[in-house]
Amino acid sequence: MKILVTGGAGYIGSHTVKLLGEKGYEVLVYDNLSTGHDWAVLYGKLIVADLCDKETLRKVFKEFRPDAVIHFAASIVVPESVKNPLKYYRNNVINTINLLEIMEKFNVNKFIFSSSAAVYGIPAKVPVSEEESLNPINPYGETKATVERILRDIKNSGKDFHFVSLRYFNVAGASPDGSLGEAHNPETHLIPSILKAILNPDFRFYLHGTNYPTPDGTCIRDYIHVMDLVEAHILALEYLMDGGTSEVFNCGYGYGFSVLEVIDTVKKVTERDFRVEEAPRR
Repeated sequence: MKILVTGGAGYIGSHTVKLLGEKGYEVLVYDNLSTGHDWAVLYGKLIVADLCDKETLRKVFKEFRPDAVIHFAASIVVPESVKNPLKYYRNNVINTINLLEIMEKFNVNKFIFSSSAAVYGIPAKVPVSEEESLNPINPYGETKATVERILRDIKNSGKDFHFVSLRYFNVAGASPDGSLGEAHNPETHLIPSILKAILNPDFRFYLHGTNYPTPDGTCIRDYIHVMDLVEAHILALEYLMDGGTSEVFNCGYGYGFSVLEVIDTVKKVTERDFRVEEAPRR
């Protein structure tokens, strides 16, 4: 079975490609390497190109003939999306439309979308269910919600098109064999930033907000291990291949940890201390 993975050289994408390869799938990775890394593609072939390049996309579909598409390629930094919304709408929405148009042209009708819990904004109740209204509070979340609405509209148009949208919470961790992990530049995720602060005394770790309505005043987030999230993608793929209908699923554990709890746990596990500087809420 042939699977096209966009953004397959990135953090979650590369872990998914690895598991797909281990399970015997034929994989083609399509990535512009703006944030991904060629060394992270451990299985299949890598096409270095952008989703705005419809001619290359068309050529890839014509030659590879995928059975399904797993779509990770997107800009993901929330503060950047606030400062540069047009970049996010262009990359996350317009480029996804390009991909969907080429899929339709070549009769590829199975699509797994890398969405986000950011589509909920500030939910009315926690834990949040898939039935909660979409009310994103930043451009990044808006782009993910927009694509979900596009997918819904394609499905409702009567076309033979089936999708699974996976709404991630906070992804963390690395491949247990040490072959892959997080490699963002700049690094914006909590756990790698803490580890960076431990390894580099000159690195300034900022704690953004200590006055939230939580027991210790810091944000509480639901963290899901990357390998569990990758397994969810494989299950979604198998579900669609077995004739499953379009669905949306949250990907998290249903409970959270505060930023201070994460910091204290890392200090305990590594037996290392580091400087924490308080900063305003993001």
